[in-house]
Amino acid sequence: MKIFSKVALLAVAILAVACGTERGTEFQVTSTDGSLVVEVSTADNLTYKVTRHGTPLLESSAIAMHLNDGRNLGVGTDVATAKRSTMHRTVEAPFYRQSSVTEHYNQLLLNLGDGVVVNFRVFNEGCAYRFETSFKEDIVVKDETAEFNFAGDPAMWIPYTNGVANAFQFPYTLTKQSEVDGTKPIILPLAVDCGDAGKVLIMEADMESYPGMFIEPKEGGLSGYFIEVPDSVYLHERRHQEKVVTRHDYIAATKGERTFPWRVLAVADEDKDLPTNNMVYMLAAENRIGDYSWVKTGKVAWDWWNDWGIDESVDFEPGVNNATYKYYIDFASTYGLEYVVLDEGWYVPQSGDLYNIVEEINLEELIAYASEKNVKLILWAVANVISDEQCKHYADMGIAGFKVDFIDRDDQKAVDLVYRLAEMTAKHKMVLDIHGVYKPTGLNRTYPNVINFEGVYGLEELKWSNPNMPEYDVTFPYIRMVQGPADYTPGAMRNATREGFKIEYYTPMSQGTRAHQVGLYVVCDAPIVMLCDAPTRYEAEPECTKFIAQMPTQTEKTEILSGKMGEWIVSARKSGEKWFVGGLTNWDAREVEVDFAFLDEGKEYKATILADAEDANENPTHHTITEQVVKADSKLTIAMAQGGGFGIILEEVK
Repeated sequence: MKIFSKVALLAVAILAVACGTERGTEFQVTSTDGSLVVEVSTADNLTYKVTRHGTPLLESSAIAMHLNDGRNLGVGTDVATAKRSTMHRTVEAPFYRQSSVTEHYNQLLLNLGDGVVVNFRVFNEGCAYRFETSFKEDIVVKDETAEFNFAGDPAMWIPYTNGVANAFQFPYTLTKQSEVDGTKPIILPLAVDCGDAGKVLIMEADMESYPGMFIEPKEGGLSGYFIEVPDSVYLHERRHQEKVVTRHDYIAATKGERTFPWRVLAVADEDKDLPTNNMVYMLAAENRIGDYSWVKTGKVAWDWWNDWGIDESVDFEPGVNNATYKYYIDFASTYGLEYVVLDEGWYVPQSGDLYNIVEEINLEELIAYASEKNVKLILWAVANVISDEQCKHYADMGIAGFKVDFIDRDDQKAVDLVYRLAEMTAKHKMVLDIHGVYKPTGLNRTYPNVINFEGVYGLEELKWSNPNMPEYDVTFPYIRMVQGPADYTPGAMRNATREGFKIEYYTPMSQGTRAHQVGLYVVCDAPIVMLCDAPTRYEAEPECTKFIAQMPTQTEKTEILSGKMGEWIVSARKSGEKWFVGGLTNWDAREVEVDFAFLDEGKEYKATILADAEDANENPTHHTITEQVVKADSKLTIAMAQGGGFGIILEEVK
């Protein structure tokens, strides 16, 4: 059953030109600006190739879907009809990086007969294709062929994993296409430098009731592969997390009448154009929950990263208990934070029972106390233990939502779980923050109550490892964040130099400067975002904390002012009447020029600037907070220390 969106159409212009009997074996579809050309061949097997600015981007690459009954869609293909159309419309985009998106593309529908269509859409920002079937009977998909044969031997940013069951959070390795390691599974998205044809991201969108795509090298390029449907599973004794024992020999058992996930190539001439590429959001299924006015974004006082780390100045024992959470609630209320998360520990995870609350927690008392303080509570839970009845129970009590965790797979069963959780929580007007999960594929458009995803190599990694985090921080916004928002969980108040960093699980620190942590609040797409450190650490530095507390979680517009993948990024966001600018650098100290041309002409703005102090290379917690007036024609040079950054709040002077 198709559920039509209630998203308001701000402007709609749909042109459909049906070619009816257009036939042949070679077809071409071009972006509306003419820069991107997709050529499709059906002479023997279904293949496509892509050029951009007249330069080869993707060489001939095969497309096919293989069913268990022996049918091979796209193999030995004849085109019954080809239809072309153009779409141009603007739709609301709640809780996204901008308040609306404009979908403008040319479409080619190739009817292969017998209920099989392949849909190609070409935007100025990229291209995508998917299979669409209209079989009367259910089908079993044995496998899928999805090749990506990039022209030449381009450089790639590869996110290698440690196995197909993983948390989908790994750093990037820069390598040539010919040198990609085939022994490690690769997750999406990944970035490719195609020279004059631009930077390219391989992504996927609208991934419903179907497994996610991994990547492996093949002769001449890359190929997608897919994990089979679980056959037998067990519940791990520690948390009742579902683990797979054996798998079937097929990747999906599904309805015969459906659309399949989009295979996406996003393109940009400059690195700074990638973080605002909207391909995934534009290709996602539209809003299924109707009214979303009850969904609230916000900042969160969070317990787990800092190990409930209230210092000894309090007259109670910090930990998973009401006294500690009341302290977090008081802190959130004082600084205007919207949420407090009760992370792992509020219920007995070994029981797999969300009603089995530990005796140190009186949840009704906490909910009442938080309500008095105008703070909402979110509960953590292992994803596969949540039921519809439990959602209703806790929603009726006054819980605002769930933070679910430990999915750690993207086979069809895991993807079905994610959709089921999104639907259940929406039904009971609860928000959902998904951790231990694959990259977002547009679910936040389909279910606007899904307000963040992990699937990012976030700050938690520094509790147990020593990676090159500042480099990652200026890489993932150009790659992973393009798929959708990222719950990176910034805000560390213990900041370290490269040489001074130590792994300390219970009192963790960040790599780089305090100003770098502040800059992350602007750079990251995050409708719900954590303040990861202990309330007492924030309270010890109220001016910095007040600055963080003003950071936006709902924005009308996002621009990337400057940047280069792996080196630096400067982002600007408009929220209400204010603008916010955030900058980050890798371990290289650098100066960047901030051009305020995005501001309204003829107006003056007070710029409050939190930046690295002159000695931040040696003392990374040191920062300055200054004010000055800027206008649209102003330019400001800001120095970032090693692993540094900055944040700017811009308010119109009236």
